[in-house]
Amino acid sequence: MSALGHYIERSGVASVAISLVREQSEQVAPPRALWVPFPLGRPLGSATDPEFQKNVMRQAFALLESASEPTLADYEGDDPNVAPSDDEQPWVCPLNLAVPIDESLTSRLSGEVASLRPWAMQTRKARGRTLFGATGAAPEQVDDVAAVIAALAEGDASLTEPPGDTIEWRFEMPLLIRHLADDLRTHYHEAIAAQPGTGTPDHDDLNDWMFGAHTDDGTLSVPGTVLGEALLAIADRLTDSDHPMAPFVRGFIIPEGRYHGGAAF
Repeated sequence: MSALGHYIERSGVASVAISLVREQSEQVAPPRALWVPFPLGRPLGSATDPEFQKNVMRQAFALLESASEPTLADYEGDDPNVAPSDDEQPWVCPLNLAVPIDESLTSRLSGEVASLRPWAMQTRKARGRTLFGATGAAPEQVDDVAAVIAALAEGDASLTEPPGDTIEWRFEMPLLIRHLADDLRTHYHEAIAAQPGTGTPDHDDLNDWMFGAHTDDGTLSVPGTVLGEALLAIADRLTDSDHPMAPFVRGFIIPEGRYHGGAAF
């Protein structure tokens, strides 16, 4: 929207934008923009407070009266739904992974991977590198990697035969499964690195997010991702396999204590 503002203004229509990524808006220098410190996808801040949302809009529209040259103003106020410090709230993933209509694991995993793609790309751009690619796949082939994982989880692909020839895989099956899992986890972790939030996840936080977590009485307290569900299904297939590498691979795709409450090795 910041870039479109220039074209709109050339037509004689005043414009104002709400900016979520300050660096991008600074480079574009829109005619008028209000930068808000809210998570991406939530430009009006609180999702359940209409008055708060109206206040954001009022500050944005006020720039139509006060800004006579390219202006990037800061939002004045705090989001009531954001905790004031990391110490007051444990880390939770701020992503809202929408449930697609097609409930198959393949469709759900594809949707989950797609929803994370913009965030992962943001991290890679900021770092100038990526750890994705252990399998031989390029970052833009993440959908192909996800499709193989889904096929393995649903029993539609062999644990020992190469999963097609569209990618020059660096490993043979079933060892390739370990690196397929690693590449997808990298995609997820790089996406999380770009997410605004109220804390920094540690190893256990990430595993809780990926595979789910339960309270002492067995109640599910943190739902897992579709990727975690897929990896557990693959681990079950590896358990039933008589291939000598199967237990070894299973231990590498499932963290300690996450395989039916016990060790994966």
